[in-house]
Amino acid sequence: MSLPIQITLWVYTALSVLAVLLYIPKLVQFRYAFRKPPYLRAEAKRRISIVIPARNESKVIGDLFASIAKQDYPREFFDVNVIVKEKDDPTIALAEAAGARVFIVPDQTCKGDALDGYFKAIGEEREKYEAFVIVDADAVLDHRYVSELNNALEHDYDIYLTRKFVKNYLGGKKARTVFTNCSALTWPILDDLGNKYRMQKDMPLNMCGQGMMVRRSVIERLGGWPYRTLTEDYELKLDSLLKGFRSMFYPYAIIYTEEALHHKDNFQRRVRWLTGYSQCDKKYKQQIVDQIKKRGSFTSGEWEYFYGVVPLIIFLIVSVLTVVAGVVFAAYYALTGNAMWFASVMFLIVLPFGVMYVLLLGYSVLAMLACPEMFAPLGFWEKCFTVLFNPFYLLEYVPIYVMSRRYARKNIDAGWQQTSRVEYDLPPEEGGSAEEPKSEN
Repeated sequence: MSLPIQITLWVYTALSVLAVLLYIPKLVQFRYAFRKPPYLRAEAKRRISIVIPARNESKVIGDLFASIAKQDYPREFFDVNVIVKEKDDPTIALAEAAGARVFIVPDQTCKGDALDGYFKAIGEEREKYEAFVIVDADAVLDHRYVSELNNALEHDYDIYLTRKFVKNYLGGKKARTVFTNCSALTWPILDDLGNKYRMQKDMPLNMCGQGMMVRRSVIERLGGWPYRTLTEDYELKLDSLLKGFRSMFYPYAIIYTEEALHHKDNFQRRVRWLTGYSQCDKKYKQQIVDQIKKRGSFTSGEWEYFYGVVPLIIFLIVSVLTVVAGVVFAAYYALTGNAMWFASVMFLIVLPFGVMYVLLLGYSVLAMLACPEMFAPLGFWEKCFTVLFNPFYLLEYVPIYVMSRRYARKNIDAGWQQTSRVEYDLPPEEGGSAEEPKSEN
């Protein structure tokens, strides 16, 4: 083996081992993935507001209204509030027929505008609600969703994230693709492999605005809904580092979310997410730094925010650079007739890519095992293909990250776009896939 190949391989090995050693403390969090949070059953019935941003969503919101009508929580203890932009939006008639209250927010340009318009419109009327749950118009709810939200309020937190299942799985095989299935794996990756640990350590969770419940006290402290980036949920997480909002992942309340069918829609959705993350970092990072300097120490949440991904970045950068070096060496040796081109390919291209693939494969399998009930509608071979394909799906975040940084830096629009829609059945009322109310401390 030539000296350039050996040196490159040594550097790759040394930095990869360093990344693994730095990542070991974080591996501890995975043992929390298979624990369920404590379950408390509420005696009192609190009043809850379901808030639905629904601009131009008349084609899909009917399923949501149907699932709301099947809730086992007394109707007098929860209200349905729909937010639209135009007074001639067909959603209005559907909402009124479903007994929902409609709010027209004409100047909305993003989800944050819609939510803030609602909270400003109700004014002091918000005092009649204990909490507000944000639900997207293309979702459907498990029949005991609101009941479980009421149970969740027995726990002393400010923000509650509920379990995401996949609406596409209610529509048969034509309603899903491998990209839908890989997107579905995102939720146990975020919640089971990450948020369960964060909750144990009282760190702000990685938020998701879909099925997120906030107490009235949070809205009163914020004076409405001040978040305007593309990822207002991630913005709330960073603001939680500053304001001390405590968050909980509550898996007993189930919401069914719609995942994109096609790669183009899925790709653009992820570009929008990461562009929003860049916007939030730009807005909040310095404030968090100033807070750390003033205190003179890091909280666990702040430490994770700044350094939690460092081992992954080290490993990713050294892997990519090694592959690039392998391509250069292979091309040079091939052009000069040197047989070392084969060693360059095997040790500097195939090996690093293979290591990345195997690690991401194990991560994907762990995510599916952490929430097997979500993937129960899939057959054995479809599950196998999903976890085998998911490493490629995750590696695609590399170019997505590069694009998102460019979009954020140059203020390129990566806003909301309508995706393909399909028809669904409603979730089962009994014996469904919702988690049974058992806890494991």
